[in-house]
Amino acid sequence: MFGELLGLWILAGWQALGSPAPFTLLELGPGRGTLMSDALRAASGFPDFAKACHLHLVEISPVLRAAQEEKLANSGFTPQWHESIGEAVEASQGALFILANEFLDALPIHQFVLTDDGWRERMVVLAEGGSEGELAYTVSSETPPPAIDQTLRGRTDELGAIAEICPSVVGTVKECGHAIATRGGLGLFVDYGHGQSGVGETFQAVKDHKPALPLEAPGETDLTAHVDFEAVARAAWMGGARAFGPLTQGEFLTRIGMPQRAQSLTQANPAHEDAIKAALDRLVEAKEMGSLFKVMAIAPEGITPPGYEADEAFSL
Repeated sequence: MFGELLGLWILAGWQALGSPAPFTLLELGPGRGTLMSDALRAASGFPDFAKACHLHLVEISPVLRAAQEEKLANSGFTPQWHESIGEAVEASQGALFILANEFLDALPIHQFVLTDDGWRERMVVLAEGGSEGELAYTVSSETPPPAIDQTLRGRTDELGAIAEICPSVVGTVKECGHAIATRGGLGLFVDYGHGQSGVGETFQAVKDHKPALPLEAPGETDLTAHVDFEAVARAAWMGGARAFGPLTQGEFLTRIGMPQRAQSLTQANPAHEDAIKAALDRLVEAKEMGSLFKVMAIAPEGITPPGYEADEAFSL
């Protein structure tokens, strides 16, 4: 259901913008290609959409590219893969519709600690007296660059507080915002995170689907951090686009019709009612993914994306 609804969101946005042709559908970090496969199955039932759509994927892993190629083999589309967003934008054509699901959380962060001398960067070093290769945290004695210091100033006066900044998120969304503002289109970012910039450590590691310690087994765990959606919105604005939301995932999916879709699936497959309800609850209920996960859309000036209200645009 999730991929299908996002595909229909792209379709609705494309139609609202006048059905530009040709246009580019670009996914950032497509995983194994499942979401895009589901999205295309839902949207490509409209012949004009399928005819106008050019599919581009940003993926650096050869293993995942192979999985995506296999998953999308029967989709009716021939993807083009790219190493970076800049490369994808340059190679694409027409209006640009960007989809990024759990992509921003994997980009590298910087952590800063509030000390008696002000904000100082938290660094990773080899542990003194530890076993070979053991890592530990330390705090730099150097003052952060002025831009970062200004960004952090005023967030809190509590000594020892940790703040996280992700320059890669800012650069990525700014680039997407500029492309959409220049060429037309929409962007949708789905991730877990918080709506306002603040303090607090969210850096975490997962190994074999279980929590792990971030500094143990480097290179063998998945490292992530919560997305600062206020920073995402500001980056889109810096690129020339407007940001909407974020809405909680539960609110967004409810607005674009997921409960109705679940109901229709249940009517068509009554034997699967429990499984369909469980999938719906996992996506929209606050105690599951519905609250922690947020959804932010970006659009050119004067355009309100499907599922959002005009007054939900981010303002400085």
